[in-house]
Amino acid sequence: MKKFIIADEMFEMFPDLQIGILVCEGISNEYDELNPESSYETKIRESEKTAKKHLTESVFSENQVVKCWREAFQKFKTKKGARCSIEALLKRIEKENHLGTINPLVDIYNIISLQYGIPCGGEDIDNIEGDILLTKAVGVESFITLGSDKSEPPYEGEVIYKDDEGAICRCWNWREGKRTMLTEDTKNAFMCLEQVDATRMFELKEALDILRQQIESKLGAKCRIEILNSEKKEIELA
Repeated sequence: MKKFIIADEMFEMFPDLQIGILVCEGISNEYDELNPESSYETKIRESEKTAKKHLTESVFSENQVVKCWREAFQKFKTKKGARCSIEALLKRIEKENHLGTINPLVDIYNIISLQYGIPCGGEDIDNIEGDILLTKAVGVESFITLGSDKSEPPYEGEVIYKDDEGAICRCWNWREGKRTMLTEDTKNAFMCLEQVDATRMFELKEALDILRQQIESKLGAKCRIEILNSEKKEIELA
């Protein structure tokens, strides 16, 4: 039985940490006549406009969505220049650099991420070896990202998602590993939304529910919602 486990050390650094989880089964992750690629592109453009509500400060780093994650990243060892996934998305919006479509599942979580200003991501459960842990890296975990064939292990103390075979996402939510990434062939997925800002937990729950609705209605999946925090640190995935 595979599990997702948040290590105690994460709550030592981030006492208010909450992670919303969707365990999705039976996904049909391909564009089709009812949900063509063009419809996702339209939704992405709409969400890019919505995302501008998170950019109210003249200095980009002073926007609360960006600021809280920069402060979080300062609490552990990171690769130079690594930024939270939501900051990377919002930086593109600020520069009027449009997001492209990837596959329906990734498009959906990018749309939700932009709308709510919350980091979203996912992994293919069938390609996970053993349990998924959110923890600090030992520093020897294998990690190969998209577009590379060379392993680039995380730093010792870097926050990562990992399984029995190696790291699956580096610098918390900065860079995705190729081995477990969501593709058109993904049938079962582990989706997560991350929040370190204690004032925005309601939005986390709302975003998680909308993500569930979208995946179930558009991709025919059956989804289960879980929210992990310092009181509940692990769940069964499959």
